[in-house]
Amino acid sequence: MRQIAVSQPLEGIRVLELGNLIAGPFCGMLLGDMGADVIKIERPPRGDQTRATPPMVNAESASFAALNRNKRSLVLDLKQHQARDIVHALVAKSDVFVENNRPGALEAIGLGPAQVRAINPEIVYVSASGFGQTGPYRRRAGVNLIVEAFSGALSVTGLPGEIPMRSGIQTADILGALFATYAALSGLIGVLRDKGGRIADVSLVESSIAAAAWEAAGYLATGVVPERIGHQHRLNAPYQIFETQDGHYLAIGTPNDELFRRFMQVLGLESHITDARFATYVLRKQNEADLLDVVSPALRERSVDDLEAVLMEAGVPCSRVNNFQEVFANPHIRARNVIEDVTHPRMGTTRTVRNPVLFDHDGPSIRRPAPLLGEHSAEILRELGYSAVEIESFSTAGAVMLANSPSP
Repeated sequence: MRQIAVSQPLEGIRVLELGNLIAGPFCGMLLGDMGADVIKIERPPRGDQTRATPPMVNAESASFAALNRNKRSLVLDLKQHQARDIVHALVAKSDVFVENNRPGALEAIGLGPAQVRAINPEIVYVSASGFGQTGPYRRRAGVNLIVEAFSGALSVTGLPGEIPMRSGIQTADILGALFATYAALSGLIGVLRDKGGRIADVSLVESSIAAAAWEAAGYLATGVVPERIGHQHRLNAPYQIFETQDGHYLAIGTPNDELFRRFMQVLGLESHITDARFATYVLRKQNEADLLDVVSPALRERSVDDLEAVLMEAGVPCSRVNNFQEVFANPHIRARNVIEDVTHPRMGTTRTVRNPVLFDHDGPSIRRPAPLLGEHSAEILRELGYSAVEIESFSTAGAVMLANSPSP
């Protein structure tokens, strides 16, 4: 593992995370990577649902491990007053509260934003939910696919005239997590500048709408509903994925006249550079079908490796469509040390993707692997001042779940 940083940006910040699945946990992980002490509060007997998500390594979920590093696990039965008292004690000593439960669920057990801020007015309370904390759909279930459908993202994804195609990654959850992290950090800056704590309401639907910057702007400006355009770009041509001679695929983008000129020269199509149909950015898009009839056959005559090499040399933006084996074997990704080894008490040495932010010093690091269920319950309670006898009584009563010893 990377050497532990000694003065990370969020060192000394405590985050309470009542997160499940992706949005809340990914936000908590990002804050933990930057040095925050993230206490993940889970419910017995199984904790975060992602703990049961395959693939499993020695009975531990690789998916859970990828979303929950740099956290400590505290398992509490929040239906019991003793457990809620423990959370209240933690709230009084924390800076950020992150949750992605169904709106209203935490208010019902005394842990809603107003209730938490009554204990600690300086805390930044961040809620991430499918449809937000207000409005007629506030209680509507909002998992990733549903959010992508509702937000319009699916309507512009896929081939014209065919069934919409969902993204291959969890776009709505991750976008929501990024906006939740942005909210948490902005709130912390406000506290540091004596502006007090804040309550942040982050909707995954609205996060996805915000990310559709061009599509939303186009509709709001013109009233024209954006349609699915397959591999093509909404404004630029050529800017899409092409099949090559060897059956591979190459993404190529030429967003200005100079790049288009270089692209055509590489393909030996210089005579078309002065074609009136292709003379400008706007005209190329208007005459895209004619342009594709010219360039597609030329691209199908060469291999993906040959094309990528010559286009890169010419400075034309391009990339073969890599699968994840090819991504992680790529010399650039290796040179940037994107993959890190992490030692887990049950999974052994595993590989994970590092935080994508690189600082000049004391940046994000992986200080601890994802926690075992309840691994830090006793440790956190001791930090709050509870005695061994009290901790044992909480465990006996079922208010707290302590971890079993890890097995190899």
